[in-house]
Formats: sequence, structure tokens, C-alpha cells
Amino acid sequence: MTIRSRLSILLLLYLSTATSLTAANLPVEGTLDSFLGQSELTVQPLFQGGRFPNIVVTLDGTVLATWGNPHVRAKRSEDGGQTWSDDITIANSGIHGGGTTVDETTGDILAFVEEKHPPAPLTVYRSKDDGKTWQAEPVTIHPDSKGKTPSMHMNEHGITLRHGKHKARLLRASRQYGQGNRPESLFPTHYTNAIYSDDGGQTWRTSDPFPENGTGEATLAELSDGRIYYNSRRHWAPEGKSPLRRWTAWSDDGGATWKDVKFCETLPDGPQDTSYGCMGGLVRLSINGKDILIYSNCDSPKGRNRGTVWASFDGGITWPLKRLVYEGSFAYSSLTAGRPGTPSEGWIYLHFESGGSKVARFDLSWVLEGTTTGNGVVPEELNR
Repeated sequence: MTIRSRLSILLLLYLSTATSLTAANLPVEGTLDSFLGQSELTVQPLFQGGRFPNIVVTLDGTVLATWGNPHVRAKRSEDGGQTWSDDITIANSGIHGGGTTVDETTGDILAFVEEKHPPAPLTVYRSKDDGKTWQAEPVTIHPDSKGKTPSMHMNEHGITLRHGKHKARLLRASRQYGQGNRPESLFPTHYTNAIYSDDGGQTWRTSDPFPENGTGEATLAELSDGRIYYNSRRHWAPEGKSPLRRWTAWSDDGGATWKDVKFCETLPDGPQDTSYGCMGGLVRLSINGKDILIYSNCDSPKGRNRGTVWASFDGGITWPLKRLVYEGSFAYSSLTAGRPGTPSEGWIYLHFESGGSKVARFDLSWVLEGTTTGNGVVPEELNR
């Protein structure tokens, strides 16, 4: 039994009174110390061919990586990301453009598959057995305030809200292609948003549009006070604002509306030789009362390479640390974090495109050995 597992067992009774329990009867959030083991990074290949990564951790602690094209597949790891299963088919055709969502109330997992590059018909697949098998099911998605039905491609995984009056809501980023995907002159008509469900994924409502146009391929995370932090790729930017950094905003109503839009000067939106941006990853670590976020993207002057993670310790206001994960080819990426009381506890997982896909596994101790950005400071309790 690992040190992390022993710590989890000792603290389980306390945590069950301090935080909510999942359908697996485990706390949804654990301790800071569980992420502060011996500094470690491992990287291993996962899928061959194709594109579009997502990664989540199921309620049982299984690390589930999904891969979205040319057919939709998954791999499972029941030992915390050390070994992986063979491919599991979710759908024989279509594009799974992200948004994989674990329902922490039931344990079900949802995968969103569009018939082709969107806008395109959508099928939602549900797994009731920890990602081993998948079945298509009908869902209803209501249009946004402009009468537009969103597309799902390509976004970070979804989440289950854990706090406040919208607790148990399912929420995932989505997007609107405006007047069309091409040519690039249409990019200013694009905008991001989110869809949310209060009935376990049967019906979904669409949030108000993100306050800035030209956005697409977004990420989101719930903070410990119930607010939602939203971080979006940019396909276009108005004159006078560099298109090489990210837009951010917050929601106080469970992801229905967005406010306090901000241009994040610290976080790059892909390589710096293009205004086109790149889909990034985001996760809030499952730590009780802490708002530690990890973001992933390229950190390169040219080309999609040098995969890097950035750390925020104040819910996305500042990003004082970064660390290079992978020097080589690095494109779209997705992040998730381990769950208390499971083999995944204390680990951070990064699934990224790199001539197929790779998965990196590391802990917060490893991130803390990174370099400073000049944007904010690392909390004193972490300067060990």
C-alpha cells in the first residue's frame, strides 16, 4: 500500500464529514499533502494515429483517456496510470471533440460524438460500467439566447459541480461557429459558451455567449466557493489585442452567464508564430478548500511543441509557475487530477497529441520545481 493510500484511509472519516461523497462513497476532495509526494514525471505513448484527446478520472479512480478521430476510442488504467487497457470502442465513426464528463452523482460517464467536423449531428454515449462499454442515448440541447444550438468540438472535459445551489449540475464547454468555420474571415463571428444539465445529462441548456467573439475550444473549472473559472482559446482578436494569449471569465450562476472577462497575459495560446491559437487543458486539483489550477499548452516561439504546464494557486488570477513537460511535438491537450482514496490519488494526468497521443503523469511536487513567471507568488506553505 502506498503512502498516498494510507493517508487517504486515515483521513477518510474526517473528509467524509468535511466534503461531499461521490456515488462511490468516497470524498470528492482530499488533502494538499496527497499531491506532494516525491517529485516524479513519467511520459508514455497511448493512442496511435488520430486526434483529439480528453482525460478524466472515474469515481472508482480509473484513469480514462478518450481519443476522438477517425473513430472514437478509450483506454482505461486501473493502477493510477501505470498500465493501460487495449482500445475500447465508443463509436465506430464520427469525431469526439472533448467534453468527456463524469457524473459524480451516479458514476456514469458521458462522451459527445459529432457525425463529422461540426456543425454536425450529435450523439451522446453513456457508460454505466466505469468506461468499459458505451451506449448511444437521445438527449435534448436547448439553444442559447441568440437561438443558436452549440457545437461540441473541441473542448476540455466536463465537470460535476460540487458547491452551492447548483451542486450536482453537469457542465462542459461548447462553442458556436457563427456564420461558418471557414474562411478565416468568419472567425470574428465565432464564440464559446457552455452547456449544463440538472437531470443527469438527459436535457441540456446553453449558457449565454462568452463576452468576447473570435473564441473557441475552451476549458472550465469550479472553484471552492462555487464560482466557475472559464479559459478560452482565441481564433481571432480585435485590433490592438495580441491574439497569442487566452481570454478568461467567471460565472456566479453555475455556468449560465459569464462576467469579468479578462485577457490573461501570462498564459500562451499555442505557438507564438501564429494568431490561430491551440486547444489547451485545465484542471482544478481535488484539494479541500484550495483553488490550485493547472493549465497546459505549447510554450514555443514557433510550431506546436514544448508542452508545458502552468500553476495557479488563487483560482486563475495569477500563474506564478510553469514547467516543461515534453520538449517535442505537442498540440491539443487535456488535464485531469486523481481522486481521494483511489490509485489515482495525488497524481495529475496530461493527455496530449504528439504523433498519436501520449500521457504524462506527475505530481504537484514536480510542478513546484518549475520556473517562475513573474505573475504572482507561490504560497508560503508550498515553499518547502
